[in-house]
Amino acid sequence: MATIIDAILAINPSARVSLADEDVNQITWLEGTSSISNEDILAKQSELVITDATAKAQKISDKASGNQKLLDLGLSQDEVDALMEKR
Repeated sequence: MATIIDAILAINPSARVSLADEDVNQITWLEGTSSISNEDILAKQSELVITDATAKAQKISDKASGNQKLLDLGLSQDEVDALMEKR
């Protein structure tokens, strides 16, 4: 899951912050880093969570699709598993 720090760094990769208890209300902006609104941070965090979930779902879909294509070529599931190094 994307953290608050992940969200801050996605908005400002050079941000320097201190964070307590993964609480957006407990951010200390360090070394002159311009603050980012809590709303923007939480919106970016939600976006990162959705992006990560979408990527994971796509990977699962791609794996199933590739598996089926190999089966359609006439390989057995054991052969496909061996190619995929399932053990």
